[in-house]
Amino acid sequence: MKNILIPTRRPYKTVIVVIIMIFIFSNVKAQNTNERGNVYIDEQGVMRWEKSEAEVHGFGVNYSVPFAHAYRTAKRLGIDPKRAIDNDIYHFTRLGFDLYRLHVWDTQISDVEGNLLENEYLDTFDYLLSKLNENSINYVITPIAFWGNGWPEPDTPTPGFSHKYGKGECLTNPKAIKAQQNYLSQFLNHVNPYTGVAYKNEPNVIAFEVSNEPHHRGEASKVTAFVKGMIDAMRKTGTQKPIFYNMSHAVHFAEAYFEGGADGGTFQWYPTGLGYQKELSGNLLPNVNDYNIPFESVFKKHNGAKLVYEFDAADVGKSYIYPAMARSFREAGIQIATHFAYDPTYMADVNTEYNTHYMNLAYTPQKALSLKICGEVFRETPMYSDFGFYPNNKTFGDFKIDYESDLAEYNTETKFFYTNSTPSKPKDQSKLTEIAGFGNSVLVSYNGLGAYFIDKIEEGFWRLEVMPDAVWVDNPFGRNSPKKTVGVIKWKTHNMTIKLDELGSSFDIKGINSGNDISIKTSNGSFKISPGTYILSAAGDQKSLSPNESFKGYHLKSFFAPKTTVDKPYFTHSPLKEVSIGNSLKIEVQFISQEEVESIEVVGYLGRERFSLKMNEVKPYTYEALVENRLLSRGYLNYTILVNLGKYKAISYPANKEGKPFDWDFYDRQTYQVSVVDPSYPIQLFNAKTDYEDLVISWRQGNKLVPIKDFNQAEFQIHLEKLFYPDNENPNAEPIYDYTFKHFIIEEISNRKQDLIDKEFLFIKGRSLKEASKQLQVTLILKDGSAFGGEIELQKDMDNYSIALSDLKEVKTVTLPRPYPSFLPYFFEHKNNSSFDINTIESIQISIKPEPNAMDKNQSVALGIVSIWLE
Repeated sequence: MKNILIPTRRPYKTVIVVIIMIFIFSNVKAQNTNERGNVYIDEQGVMRWEKSEAEVHGFGVNYSVPFAHAYRTAKRLGIDPKRAIDNDIYHFTRLGFDLYRLHVWDTQISDVEGNLLENEYLDTFDYLLSKLNENSINYVITPIAFWGNGWPEPDTPTPGFSHKYGKGECLTNPKAIKAQQNYLSQFLNHVNPYTGVAYKNEPNVIAFEVSNEPHHRGEASKVTAFVKGMIDAMRKTGTQKPIFYNMSHAVHFAEAYFEGGADGGTFQWYPTGLGYQKELSGNLLPNVNDYNIPFESVFKKHNGAKLVYEFDAADVGKSYIYPAMARSFREAGIQIATHFAYDPTYMADVNTEYNTHYMNLAYTPQKALSLKICGEVFRETPMYSDFGFYPNNKTFGDFKIDYESDLAEYNTETKFFYTNSTPSKPKDQSKLTEIAGFGNSVLVSYNGLGAYFIDKIEEGFWRLEVMPDAVWVDNPFGRNSPKKTVGVIKWKTHNMTIKLDELGSSFDIKGINSGNDISIKTSNGSFKISPGTYILSAAGDQKSLSPNESFKGYHLKSFFAPKTTVDKPYFTHSPLKEVSIGNSLKIEVQFISQEEVESIEVVGYLGRERFSLKMNEVKPYTYEALVENRLLSRGYLNYTILVNLGKYKAISYPANKEGKPFDWDFYDRQTYQVSVVDPSYPIQLFNAKTDYEDLVISWRQGNKLVPIKDFNQAEFQIHLEKLFYPDNENPNAEPIYDYTFKHFIIEEISNRKQDLIDKEFLFIKGRSLKEASKQLQVTLILKDGSAFGGEIELQKDMDNYSIALSDLKEVKTVTLPRPYPSFLPYFFEHKNNSSFDINTIESIQISIKPEPNAMDKNQSVALGIVSIWLE
């Protein structure tokens, strides 16, 4: 708070009155703009609005344009961060978000003593909050992040206390603690110049969270004192907002956090781990079956409320999983949640902010629509609902989840949302007011690759908003850089059909966004459409609507999407490793460029047999060709993809060079290669040399890949000093003596599935690296999460070991990747009651457990695995 200079001639009592008047006025202003009142927590630990006593619920995102890498990137690109905020918040409203959260980069807006610095970062944050207010989006603010300002870049010097002390000292050093208390007081007293209201009184603030992931260690009494000091500093500002403390880290201090004055606890959830470096495959619904809080009794004792400040299915490119997470949150009694993190649109093409996450309406339309459905889950699903275990919880309330179709769906009388093509019928078309989707449904057919929104304005009038095509052209979850494009946008005209009884088959279409003057009359409900905003009106309706009329806080004409970003040809293709004789081979490629494609061909040969096949466009930018079984005999199929762009221009892949592979001067003759084998041949599931980097595994110091004397083979060696290490974040957890890792095999078996039924044995090539033998459990995981395994005894000498598939027994499924926070269940507790079906296998699970009857369960382990196959 700034110092107020008071003239000495003014009587002391008058000064007091003036100060009281100012305080009353500021509070009256806050109250007058808040029809709901503050949030309070009732005796059952439920957040409620003060005036209506209605339960508080909300859903949204973290979004960081005012700070760090996002802010610097905007400046480098010559983009005004405030205009970027305007555009992204418009998309927030289209996705139905009503909540926002961010850990503030305190290091950029404070000095070492905790004094608040009113600079460009704070100003941009203030602006963001004011725009959220305008759109009725509430927020949870975490004033302290402890982070440097760099990620993913190197940190640079900043003036704040976090830069000087770091997280560790901030939790223990008296000077750092004093600085934080000073900062919290000044932060809450800060008056947002765009709203005229201090943060402490802001009507849209649901709650404050003291700090981001503090990771406490040491004595509980000292933790309580620390928390109490922080909360007291915040309470002295006069704020009545609930104050939360992070309780998913160092969970053994949960009681201490409440004793320090916390009103509730904050949680996060990364059920697929973090940083796999590429997209995870397989059915991940077992990972989100439930959100089990083992210290729930502490919350009940203290009537504590719960909120989720961050969550994501990291390294997952699919849309089906998010509503399942929202369902599990509501089952756990969590009232509000924010996804981490929404990519600012201006940098979503490179996804440099957090490469393990990827979320943006323009660039990840299906995932974004999934978050729109999550918001409805939070608004509709009662707290502590019980929908049972997977797979019986794939439908709940008005929601549906389908892993195999990559579909999440919300279907009520008034709303129909879907993340992928769906056969479902809306519950009551006559009452529909809102449609949002991707792909096809009984109401909308659209072959573009962007999201669309159809909103009823009034009888006979609907608003259509169409986003441009989004195409991923590289791995968005890998090592990213501003020099590496992972996603592109292309504006293209596509076919659309709309079947709404109210409009009939004949209706008018008028473009209304800036620069869009399209006017179409359709007689059969079908038309060609480009990205933009349109009014649909029944034929013959003489009334016209002004594009400037109000629409959900904006105007009917409102629209934002990046312009086309395709600046060169982008080609992607993942060749299959193997195909068996008697089966055809489907070859699929993705190609997008500035120029129109004339044709794409597969030019290949197997032995002396040569062929050329034209590829067909099966959806925008995706082309397929089928190599018939008559062309496939035992050997190696080699092929090139030839893209013809017209005007004598052609590009050959994998060379990625202009020209045709049969031109006399085309010197790069590399090809894609697929092995064509007899159906009786083994099916390799794991090859240490090529697959070890793709393992889903908790890495230990001794793990490494080493060459062996067998030609072109390697051994993945595992060296464990012990099986169990205490978890610093949950030291009181019951020890689980187990070391398990996993390998997805969907790609390995994709073109040998028809051969699986004839396989009888699971083989493992490996050895114990010690004199004593070592028992190993080898398990096949089915797509429903069931696990069927058997045990082998590895000896000192390298050998092949086998397990008859008929001998496999149901065993425990380890939840891999390991979810975070670490208190979540180690095993997937399912109720599948399924039998082993080799046609549904998706992954291998390798488990190292203590020897039977071992007195010391923490015996050291050393073993090596070369390969695993079916025969």
